[in-house]
Amino acid sequence: MEYIYASLLLHTAKKEITEDAVKSVLSAAGVEVDEVRVKAVVAALKEVNIDEVLKNATAMPVAAAPAAAPAQEAKKEEKKEEEEKKGPSDEEIAGGLSSLFG
Repeated sequence: MEYIYASLLLHTAKKEITEDAVKSVLSAAGVEVDEVRVKAVVAALKEVNIDEVLKNATAMPVAAAPAAAPAQEAKKEEKKEEEEKKGPSDEEIAGGLSSLFG
């Protein structure tokens, strides 16, 4: 999550989101930098209009999640494990950004 925060900080400061810039922000915050994560975040954010994502994130209403039955939770965990193996898509990254502000 700190990689997204670093990217948002750079965006807010109107700085280009580059690997070196993200590494600098993370290092300054005392976070041990993972080169692979930095590359993945920077590559994924090149395709994302952050201003649009933030605008949509603040405009979406917050809905309360209904209580799930234990069987449904197990299915969600299995699905989540399968998704983790595939890696995040651009839509998932944009959704993750919007969940920060929604």
